[in-house]
Amino acid sequence: MNNKIRQMVYAGLLTALAIIIPIQFGILRIVIPPYYTATLAAHVPMMLSMLISPFVAVVVGIGSTIGFLMAGLPLPVVARAATHIIVGYVGAMMILKYKSYVKAVAVTAPIHGILEALVTIPFVGFGPAVYISLITTVVGAIIHHTADSIIAYAIVKAVAKASKKSIYNVFGDFKSKHQYSSV
Repeated sequence: MNNKIRQMVYAGLLTALAIIIPIQFGILRIVIPPYYTATLAAHVPMMLSMLISPFVAVVVGIGSTIGFLMAGLPLPVVARAATHIIVGYVGAMMILKYKSYVKAVAVTAPIHGILEALVTIPFVGFGPAVYISLITTVVGAIIHHTADSIIAYAIVKAVAKASKKSIYNVFGDFKSKHQYSSV
């Protein structure tokens, strides 16, 4: 199968998961008022997409945003989901450059937390409660990012073992062919 088509198929499948998880798995959601929520596994499609390409990561991030919007969650939560576009892209670029999932996850965790906190500022304002809200969002996002990266790693590691491939080639050998910018 052509690499471009394979990337589009993976983008479609992971985007579908990114949309379905916030809609159907509300039971896995932790809510800390006013605007912090964590839906377990919501970052897994983004983490897996980072192993495919920056293009796929961006598409999946857009899908995640749509999923949280369709789930009827408040706009600050949807805005936080939109940060998955940037976090996924940065992570995919890091994996492309360094071939290290762990390094990409470690570097993107604080980026993820800070971005999620920044997008909530217009919704919470600048009163005394803003600091507690921002700290909750940063710390919560980093913990959630880490938990979901472990879940994604377990999935990709199992698939890699079953297919006798490296985790960096389990979805196809996209990186060696430099197909990212052409899709």
